Amino acid sequence: MKCKYLILLYLGIFSCTSHYEPVKNITLSWTSYRNGQFDSEGIHLYSGKNSKIPLKAFYAEITLTSPNIEVEVVCGSDDDLKETPSEIADRLDACLVVNGGFFLMDKNPARHVGLLKIKDSTISAPLLSVIRNGERYYTTRGTIGFNNKTMDITWVSGRNDTLYSFQESLNNQVNNPPVILDFKKGNYWEVESAISGGPVLVQNNKIFITDDEEVFFGSKIPEVHPRTAIGYTEDRKLIILVVDGRQVSSRGAYLEELAQIMVNLNCVEALNLDGGGSSALVVNNQLINKPSGTSMEREVMSAIAVKCYEN
Repeated sequence: MKCKYLILLYLGIFSCTSHYEPVKNITLSWTSYRNGQFDSEGIHLYSGKNSKIPLKAFYAEITLTSPNIEVEVVCGSDDDLKETPSEIADRLDACLVVNGGFFLMDKNPARHVGLLKIKDSTISAPLLSVIRNGERYYTTRGTIGFNNKTMDITWVSGRNDTLYSFQESLNNQVNNPPVILDFKKGNYWEVESAISGGPVLVQNNKIFITDDEEVFFGSKIPEVHPRTAIGYTEDRKLIILVVDGRQVSSRGAYLEELAQIMVNLNCVEALNLDGGGSSALVVNNQLINKPSGTSMEREVMSAIAVKCYEN
């Protein structure tokens, strides 16, 4: 009987949290995680919370200019192309791994949704279009690309194995007729590795969310969820953020809240990555957050790995 009441209480809490509205001017109090226990050369880890919302988050600040740091996009190596972030970290001897882009979990092997390029090898091409309400919408999806110690977050599509970056996302809008994608408006985009997510959250240090433009309308992406986001600052620090959700102490975040957090962390550009139960941050072989309130990690197809080298 006691178990029954606990289950009802749990369900009641989460049925209520799903009706929250996005908080404007969201703030979190940040502290060095475990008094800097996980800080490495060029990597610093922080935990933050807002008990009133409630919300818990963690972010890593990675100095890309450090000669001891290397960042790469990676893919699962099992037969189904999926591994947990901890398994990826162990296999690659990486000091930090975070989950990457969207993928179809019910496929074997898994199928990535959008661009996945690792070490000059394209695993998955950019997503060209999606079907909404029986109509085909062409799309340019938010993507982060890496070249040595530099990165770029932009809207990407592709044709004939050529990647194109667009200064603006394709102007799709809910209930409007689909628009045509003109590749002449794009620029050739050459990157060593890249991963699509979406939507873009921040441009030019300001909130700039393109969820409708990237055709996320009609999906659950804009709702409140556990989240993973990536961005960078003007002084070339990579920011990797996870926000816990679906638990009593942290309800998850809306896209508007996620973008505000990334702006508060001084991001010039920022991108939403896969979230929900996939959101997991592993540092020094330890899972830092609680994916959907548990210590269980979901197998993912793609991830971003940071390797640390000794002097």
